[in-house]
Amino acid sequence: MTDFVFRTDSYLKSLGAQVTDVTPEGGIVLDRTIFYAASGGQPNDTGRIVSAAGTLPIVNVVHPEGDKTRIVHLPADGGPTLSVGDAVTLELDWERRYRLMRMHTALHLLSVVFPFPVTGGSVGEDKGRLDFDMPDVPGNLDELEVRLNAMVAGNHAVASEWITDEQMAANPGLIKTMKVKPPMGQGRVRLVRIGDVDLQPCGGTHVANTSEIGPLKLGKIEKKGAQNRRVALLFA
Repeated sequence: MTDFVFRTDSYLKSLGAQVTDVTPEGGIVLDRTIFYAASGGQPNDTGRIVSAAGTLPIVNVVHPEGDKTRIVHLPADGGPTLSVGDAVTLELDWERRYRLMRMHTALHLLSVVFPFPVTGGSVGEDKGRLDFDMPDVPGNLDELEVRLNAMVAGNHAVASEWITDEQMAANPGLIKTMKVKPPMGQGRVRLVRIGDVDLQPCGGTHVANTSEIGPLKLGKIEKKGAQNRRVALLFA
């Protein structure tokens, strides 16, 4: 089983690893990885796998067949071939990853400012969004934006906590998302705590302190159904 190192240290930019499998399609399985696979609204990481045979650009990272306990790294066509047992070095496209980390943590704060069930979401490098089960648009959007930025500037520590799958199942109130299930199946579930502001299950990558996010601004709010509203969030 691959060790998801990004869940314990999202700031690692490079990592040594070993190839444990190569799929028929050329996908690479490693004993450990810092590459995040697309899941929960956060896109996959990109970067490079460097070996004695050369450098292999990684263009996609996936959970094969939806199995959240496995990660496969998909390389660009035409690169060097890797074999089981090869020692490699992973290198992230760090600037892209860091922007995704900042936005992902910002969206957790957005779910505090808009205290409604979350029906969907997407993390982007410059823009993110959450869909809420929210019948009407609040009339105090300027105040909400001020509150959001106050939380960012509040220097709240962002930390991981862990509970068992059984504890997660017994505490459904921790789950804010209506459609995205917590990352279960590996025996324990990661919770992301933002100071005394927020606590929710999440398998994604986050900054260590809210001050790293930077100023934010609310974007367009779109109606996506009778009670569904899409709220966009941007770096100011």
